[in-house]
Amino acid sequence: MSNWTDVAAEADLFDGAGIPVAPGGRDIALFSVNGEVFATSNLCTHGNASLCEGFIEGHEIECPFHQGRFDLRTGAATFAPCTEPIQVWPVKVEGGRVFLDLA
Repeated sequence: MSNWTDVAAEADLFDGAGIPVAPGGRDIALFSVNGEVFATSNLCTHGNASLCEGFIEGHEIECPFHQGRFDLRTGAATFAPCTEPIQVWPVKVEGGRVFLDLA
């Protein structure tokens, strides 16, 4: 069962950048890449870093602290020192709003 939650305006997103959102107290980062929106945990699994402050390279987010990377589509760790995946959530954009399935 899906639980779509409105978390941001699509206009708040900029291609190649991330923003933090906190639906239900969760620390989530939204990223816009080539017109697609991705939602991941905002906390790096390797250290206490906000991923929304990282650098996007293709479909990967690079942690701003230790330069480890994660795939925005799957959450998989793709470059050391990161080895543990981050959580990802399904996203849909409707009527200029960004919704996450938090179920």
